[in-house]
Amino acid sequence: MVGDYLNALSPHHKAVNIRQKTLPPNHPDIAESYNNIGAFYNNMDDHSKALSSHQKVLEIAQKALLSDHPCLTVSYKNIDSVYSVMGDYSNALSSYPEVQQIHEKILPPNHPDLARLYHNIVFCITTCVTTRMHFYFIEQHWQFG
Repeated sequence: MVGDYLNALSPHHKAVNIRQKTLPPNHPDIAESYNNIGAFYNNMDDHSKALSSHQKVLEIAQKALLSDHPCLTVSYKNIDSVYSVMGDYSNALSSYPEVQQIHEKILPPNHPDLARLYHNIVFCITTCVTTRMHFYFIEQHWQFG
């Protein structure tokens, strides 16, 4: 299965190399290539490479788009998703203010994407709190046990 992903990943690497040679550095097609590469690495459970690819997408998007462009939220969400899969919920939460600000500016107050955003924020916070509580109880057990 991993071999299939690696074979499918090769053309994406070739595409990004060609695009980097022929397009301006902040062209959306380069970001698209990195996004595809990040998705592949995420599916292969290589989260550090997925994170790196998605961060490149965000860097390009921040330079190429207005600060409230909806595509920025996609980049933030992809990065947050990788952090969540890695169990790094505090980093997953770090870009939610930017996403919330963009969503609240461009979407109506009852839009489903806002509900989804609030759900994800609550999930990350409760997971962080629950994890910290588990560590606390484990530490207490080993300290007094």
